[in-house]
Amino acid sequence: MPIRHDSVVDDLMRTQPATIRTFLDFRMGCCGCPIATFHTVDDACREHDVDRDVFLVALRDAMADQDSPGASESHEPASASATNA
Repeated sequence: MPIRHDSVVDDLMRTQPATIRTFLDFRMGCCGCPIATFHTVDDACREHDVDRDVFLVALRDAMADQDSPGASESHEPASASATNA
């Protein structure tokens, strides 16, 4: 399943569980949120003031890591702590 800006957040987390960590790293509380069933990645990024393009890269990296044995590093951008505090 390719990750796009119009991917539904809940569908993405259900089909690609490795992406859940990325949502948490970006301080996006989408896991378990009832709105996630109809919010897209674009909607979630807008609501949480996250750069969509940076987030999409991190989601895609998480999926790639899922396919690579032993890979488990964080995808939180260095500026995430400062911008989402």
